[in-house]
Amino acid sequence: MKKIFLLLAVCAYFGSVFAEGYQVNVLSTRQTGMGHVGTGMKLGAESMHFNPAGLAFLKQTFDFSAGVSFIKSDVKFKNGDYIAKTNNSISTPLYVYAGFKIYDNFSAGIALTTPYGSSLDWGKDWKGASLIQDISLKSYVVQPTFAYKITDRLSVGVGFSLAVGQVNLSRAMMSADEFQLLGGMVGKLPNLPDAEKQAVTGMISKLEGSVPVSATLDGKTKVCAGFNVGVMYDVCEKVTLGLSYRSKLLMKVDAGKATVDYASLQVEQMFGALSAVTGGKVTIPPLNKGTFKAELPLPSNLTLGVSYRPTERWNVAFDLQYVGWNAYDSLNVMFTPNVLNGYTINSEKDYKNTVIARIGAQYKTTKRLDLRAGIYFDQSPIRKDNFNPETPGMNKLGTSVGLSFVPLKHLMIDLSFLYIHGLGSNGSYSMKNMITNTDETFGGKYTSNACTTSLGVAYRF
Repeated sequence: MKKIFLLLAVCAYFGSVFAEGYQVNVLSTRQTGMGHVGTGMKLGAESMHFNPAGLAFLKQTFDFSAGVSFIKSDVKFKNGDYIAKTNNSISTPLYVYAGFKIYDNFSAGIALTTPYGSSLDWGKDWKGASLIQDISLKSYVVQPTFAYKITDRLSVGVGFSLAVGQVNLSRAMMSADEFQLLGGMVGKLPNLPDAEKQAVTGMISKLEGSVPVSATLDGKTKVCAGFNVGVMYDVCEKVTLGLSYRSKLLMKVDAGKATVDYASLQVEQMFGALSAVTGGKVTIPPLNKGTFKAELPLPSNLTLGVSYRPTERWNVAFDLQYVGWNAYDSLNVMFTPNVLNGYTINSEKDYKNTVIARIGAQYKTTKRLDLRAGIYFDQSPIRKDNFNPETPGMNKLGTSVGLSFVPLKHLMIDLSFLYIHGLGSNGSYSMKNMITNTDETFGGKYTSNACTTSLGVAYRF
């Protein structure tokens, strides 16, 4: 039983870190307004994320861009008459780009982005608490970038990525339903006096519907390295092609830590007593007395983009993005010797590769005002028979609008709004009942939506 508690706790932790639901697609306010296209567009400093080859076409000596987004997301779970909803806090991913034109055919720059980050809060006592209660994820990537224009029409670029991350997650180590089943088990314990049996069963009955004990897991990753390369070619004055590749990043946690939170001091004492009389068969593992390490990948991205400028005022772009989620095929976690004697977990994930299709348009109404709109379709990599509520992935449809206003000669203010609608998914996840040690399935229908408001500023001279 002790091993089962520990297995599920850590699987929930790492399953959440590398999920489709946490890949942020708001790394430019302007491009978010166009459905986050940009691989075949000359975006100045912001090309460092979408296609580093576009940086070579800088028109000014200095190009600075920064912005922040405010994401409010909601997920709902339904199984029969039971309905649960998340109460997520607002996430605030950000970006900063600075580009420099060094020579007519050579540019350089540096970028700070948060490509993975979100929050999810199902509450402490919902029915899926033994899989996930809440999570907060943050990631930061610094990317120095260089771009060279080979000819007036052809350019190449390369960026070097350095990434770090942090996650905080809580989950129940025993569900409320399993806690109630424990009452029947306590009544059969031969070594526990009747008075203590009555006290334990009374406490269990009193806490009906509540989770008795939870684990909070916290980890920071080491700095990991990757790269981003791209090529851009002007087919003619009106058409530009772009191709970019962002490598997989291998995130490593060398010393993750955990805390254990009981519903009350009496509950903690109860589990201590039950552990003594059952010889450790009913116990909560001392997660806070050890650390663990693990290795997991962030997926690669290969994107083909094209932009078309039918007139001086219009710019239409299309991106096709291939995400290498199959890199996340399994989870391997190793504990330090003082926790379960260095117990190792090997858990299959079996994610599948996905495609994101994006299209957007921009219209220059005046010299001071640009309007934008876009739409995209994002596939989920999660298979329906491996669907955990800590990663409620599903196919998503995103629609966006945006604008840019130039109040001063070198200054631009950007605004965008993005609505993401999850198309709904029925899924299930296999797990062990802590008390009966039998296989169970937690499943139902998940739906989701998210609203994102982004604000950006750009300065060029």
